[in-house]
Amino acid sequence: MIDDPAADPSDASLLACEAALRKAQLTSNVEELDRLVDDALVFTGPNGAVYGKQDDLDAHRRGLIRITRLDPSEERIQRFGNIAVVSVRMEMSGTFEGAPFAGPFRYTRVWRAHEDGWRIVAGHVSAVLA
Repeated sequence: MIDDPAADPSDASLLACEAALRKAQLTSNVEELDRLVDDALVFTGPNGAVYGKQDDLDAHRRGLIRITRLDPSEERIQRFGNIAVVSVRMEMSGTFEGAPFAGPFRYTRVWRAHEDGWRIVAGHVSAVLA
């Protein structure tokens, strides 16, 4: 991580965090997810349920979510000082609470820069129907 992620004129540090997030999700690396997800996280899942950081970490710890594929495309970043919004289409597959899922999804994530790197403060995922 760079010393001041918000001062980075490129999106390199944020793209690196997005890549680290995907890797952590694929391996259920709770320690890395803990580093990337802010304590104040508000995340809306594809079923409309709202989850916090501990919900996400616990789902990975307990094996309630297993992600086996994450292939990003159509990634867009908007920067607003120490806040960034990432929209990305994701071809993904895995299981959630034992039920398989696969297909295209769209994530919107809100990242906030801290002195030690970017952290996700909010997000939403939904299936792409067409």
